Amino acid sequence: MKKVFCIGELLIDFVAEKQGSNLAKASIFTKKAGGAPANVACAIAKLGGKGFFIGCVGNDPFGEFLLDTLRKEGVDISLAQRSKTFTTLAFVSLAEDGERDFVFSRGADRELEYDPNLRKGFSGNILHLGAATAFLGGALEKSYGKYLFDALTKDMFISFDPNFRRDLWKGNEQQFIKKCMPFIEKSHLCKFSIEEAQLLSGKSDLNEACDFLHEVGTKIITVTLGKEGTFVSMGGQRETVPSIPVTPVDTTGAGDAFIGCLLYQIGNLGSFSQVFDGFEYFLKMVRTANKAGAITTTNYGAINALPTKSQLQD
Repeated sequence: MKKVFCIGELLIDFVAEKQGSNLAKASIFTKKAGGAPANVACAIAKLGGKGFFIGCVGNDPFGEFLLDTLRKEGVDISLAQRSKTFTTLAFVSLAEDGERDFVFSRGADRELEYDPNLRKGFSGNILHLGAATAFLGGALEKSYGKYLFDALTKDMFISFDPNFRRDLWKGNEQQFIKKCMPFIEKSHLCKFSIEEAQLLSGKSDLNEACDFLHEVGTKIITVTLGKEGTFVSMGGQRETVPSIPVTPVDTTGAGDAFIGCLLYQIGNLGSFSQVFDGFEYFLKMVRTANKAGAITTTNYGAINALPTKSQLQD
């Protein structure tokens, strides 16, 4: 079983309760663990895989809460760092129609320092890069690029999820696109939402978007389509893999559950070359990953809702 090193942010989501989309009117908040790469590490660990989280939190009660949450889910947090800077916070308020108000207070996640000693454990394993805050500057952005280089020199399987957050990049979308390109170029697998695929390619048609992104360099593309399933493009073949029917109550973390489950399965292969050997075999893995994502939407909260291996086998 391969180790999966997930690099990026771990933060506190303060979710306003029953206040609509106006944060100015919110008075009650629920504290939740957030951060897409951390969710992916949890998804892998809950399935019985070897999920490692590499990121930075503050040396404060919020940071302690976040690391305890990951530890309880079985994630290896020995590579996580602590900083004197406060833990990163996000305040979110959602209306019934999906409209949201969002305030982001960036802190310790940007302080992740590159550790050259990690290269020793990288050989033959998997690197997952979740980019929600990684391109916003700070030591994290520099470390991100160095870890990508390490992964290339250590024959790792590289996975990239841009985790585009419109609230963080308003007016700077072109900068985000530019910063994503080297990672799309070097990654074996890229997971996009349909919005991300269109934004990064500049193409509204999904087939044209995939043509562009393959030309940039990535070998395998998965585009999550919500209840419609996942569009897969690989080796000149394309197909939409349907999801399973569920009644969703909270879609938070569904994409992280999907990519986490997919990487867990890849980590259990004897060789990474098997990923590219057969389109039908890869589609089978995507079907299982779709199920993981769908199950996650049937419960509240990202980490709490992530499925176990037994749930996928039911």
